[in-house]
Amino acid sequence: MTVFTHPEFDHHEHLTFCCDPETGLRAIIAVHNTSRGPALGGCRMYPYASDEEALTDVLRLSRGMTYKSALANLDLGGGKSVIIGDPRQHKTEALLGSMGRFLEQLGGLYIAAEDSGTSVADLQVMGRKTSNVAGISERPGFDGRPSNGDPSPATAWGTFVGINAAVKHKLGRSDLEGLNVAVQGIGNVGYRLARHLKEAGAKLWVYDVHQDQMDRAVAELGATPASADEILYLPVDVVAPCAMGAVLNDHSIRKLQATIVAGAANNQLATPAHDQALFERGVLYAPDFVINAGGIIDVCYERKGPDPQAVRKHVDSIANTLEEIFQRSDRDGLPTGQIADQLAEERFRHKSR
Repeated sequence: MTVFTHPEFDHHEHLTFCCDPETGLRAIIAVHNTSRGPALGGCRMYPYASDEEALTDVLRLSRGMTYKSALANLDLGGGKSVIIGDPRQHKTEALLGSMGRFLEQLGGLYIAAEDSGTSVADLQVMGRKTSNVAGISERPGFDGRPSNGDPSPATAWGTFVGINAAVKHKLGRSDLEGLNVAVQGIGNVGYRLARHLKEAGAKLWVYDVHQDQMDRAVAELGATPASADEILYLPVDVVAPCAMGAVLNDHSIRKLQATIVAGAANNQLATPAHDQALFERGVLYAPDFVINAGGIIDVCYERKGPDPQAVRKHVDSIANTLEEIFQRSDRDGLPTGQIADQLAEERFRHKSR
């Protein structure tokens, strides 16, 4: 397994490999860039098929957080952590406590938050061993409702705002009534996004690896269930990937029927080249690290002091950022992901000088 020559390494500042045989913890913490501030990003738990797969994922996710924070105008850097294991089988308080001890050893260089496979309660367990966790404090939420610190509602709302922006730009529509949307992944974020879409009048198709989550969406939202093999390729207006990354690849892009891809999943592009492939097919891609920034915005304000109105305004500004990217893409004839990268790099590289 290579590290410095890994294709996704991209000048990461810090990598920590965490191993605790007593609790079964195997984890990797990656810090990509801290020029704008301490690295903040989710702690994911997933049953990776290999150590190499876990390393690739954490490197890609960490880099994405640098770009996400920069485009969201936050004084934060980019980092991420992954715990190797099935959260439904291998997660224990002892394992989470061990992860907290490793976080503490970094002295604030990296701050962990909830992610796929982890919950607010899990981060609270880690928080018994470290102060370097976020998204765990009860406070007024961005929507005025009580919040336990879970950033999922803000992520879902920001993604919904972003879909509206993409629909307006691509389809010339100011509403979602009757819009056909396929949502891949109906977890904490995906379900909330689907509910917002339903309330806006959209028609939904859904898929999730967990049958109970699909059943809930069908029963409560009137969604149509789809299979794993068809969810990305349905004849819909919008495909919203809200599960794992790398779903936009050589195989899937050729089969897309939607003209918009806009979802909450991280690292949706299998490689940077697939940004160009979407552009050439005329598919409007909302860069994932822009559209899904609501959660990191929410967590950032928790650390600065809760201000629901400020958080809501900041999350709503995702639409403006996307519109700027879409317009520059049209003007310059470049794919949206490349434009978003340029904007982000201007911000965090300038900050480091």
